[in-house]
Amino acid sequence: MSRIGKQPVKLASGLEAKLEGNKLIIKKGQDEKVIDTKGVVKVNINGDELTFEPVEETKFAKAMWGTVRALANNAVIGLTQGFEKKLEINGVGYRAQVKGNILELQLGYSHPINFEIPKGITITVEKNIITVKGSDKQQVGQVASEIRSFRKPEPYKGKGVKYVDEHIIRKAGKTAKK
Repeated sequence: MSRIGKQPVKLASGLEAKLEGNKLIIKKGQDEKVIDTKGVVKVNINGDELTFEPVEETKFAKAMWGTVRALANNAVIGLTQGFEKKLEINGVGYRAQVKGNILELQLGYSHPINFEIPKGITITVEKNIITVKGSDKQQVGQVASEIRSFRKPEPYKGKGVKYVDEHIIRKAGKTAKK
């Protein structure tokens, strides 16, 4: 039994859900999220509440039961509140700025890194904090991870791009001989 799959998902006001074949569509105005149920999860729409149950008793159906419910919940949260990740840039001369739909990063390389901001994502920069916002949890995390991968934080001085809540385990450098 899936503990997560058993829990219903409440639809916030302004959201509407409908089923088209094996796809659950959650809409708010022009924005919509499509969740594929793979045909193994039955979705019941009861007013402003979604409930989920597996169609068959296979291992795959049970696994997808909780997954589809979690994806639907993330779609509801994304369409109402949105998701955000914050990254921090540490290092002398390291900086970032947004030019149109391009994030320009200067991270100690001989050239600036131009990162094209994907559709559905907004990026803002304040001093050394980069904020990635969007309605798709997976996409926000992916974009933040890609930005971090340009210069991961190193353990000696902590220079690089890290998540704001990330703790970098520091190493001691070489010690001088006497």
